[in-house]
Amino acid sequence: QPVIHPSSLLAPGSHVYGQVDIGPEVFVLFGAVIRAEFDRISIGAQTNIQDNAVLHCDEDIPGVIGARVTIGHSVVVHGAEVGDGALIGIGARVLNRAVVGEGAWLAAGSVLTEGKTIPPWTLAVGIPARPIRELTDDEVRRADEGVQHYLDLAKAYREIFSSDR
Repeated sequence: QPVIHPSSLLAPGSHVYGQVDIGPEVFVLFGAVIRAEFDRISIGAQTNIQDNAVLHCDEDIPGVIGARVTIGHSVVVHGAEVGDGALIGIGARVLNRAVVGEGAWLAAGSVLTEGKTIPPWTLAVGIPARPIRELTDDEVRRADEGVQHYLDLAKAYREIFSSDR
């Protein structure tokens, strides 16, 4: 059964199944699916899993999502590791045994193929995704601001959801 920290918020229409461990202040948005029937998926504190994202894994290939991670709209993370503070852009794909390093960005629509790695604090782009440069200080700041935006949004939605009852 999933273990969901009481400070986390699952939006209506999101689905969490199996060996899932969701840390504090995680926000799982509308239509997101987190399925861990074959191995575990862990999600660190203050991470946001945006609308229609899918997190899944295979046997002996767990999914590990760090703290303060942004998983963009319609992203698929399948049996991969995503480091603290990383950003996975809209519609990107991260496949089995791939690793997104701490603070790294995978650009929208990109595909990080099986077993490949994005080094920490690096931008990777394309199909297949390739690291192209280190992130700027401004980009690192913007990613952190994005996490804070979703933490604030979760608070607002918590009030909306509680008033709907």
